[in-house]
Amino acid sequence: MVVLAVFLSLFVAVLGAVGIVSPTKLLGIVRHFESQAGIYVAAVLRVIMGAALLFSAPTSRFPGIVRILGIIILVAGLITPLIGRERFRRILQWWFARRPAFMRVWAACALGFGLFLAYAVIG
Repeated sequence: MVVLAVFLSLFVAVLGAVGIVSPTKLLGIVRHFESQAGIYVAAVLRVIMGAALLFSAPTSRFPGIVRILGIIILVAGLITPLIGRERFRRILQWWFARRPAFMRVWAACALGFGLFLAYAVIG
């Protein structure tokens, strides 16, 4: 489970890095999740990542933090399908309306979060 948690954490970090270099490319990637099937895929990925973090928490560098983040991500995955396509489209429109610097800041947060999770789980 640790390998899966590290892989998914690095995936988040890579998406963050892509967003820093090219916010429009990141938005192009996110557009693939715009359909109902895409929303379900995102939900499943979140549930898998949350579960992987929960199972990896006992052997991690920061077991309490990793456990809490695992629970948050797992719950987020479970409620993701409730967002619906229309609300997801509105969120995307909101993102498209922002300046690239705004998107780069959030992408940097994703990069840092993904790297922190990978570091924490490797223990």
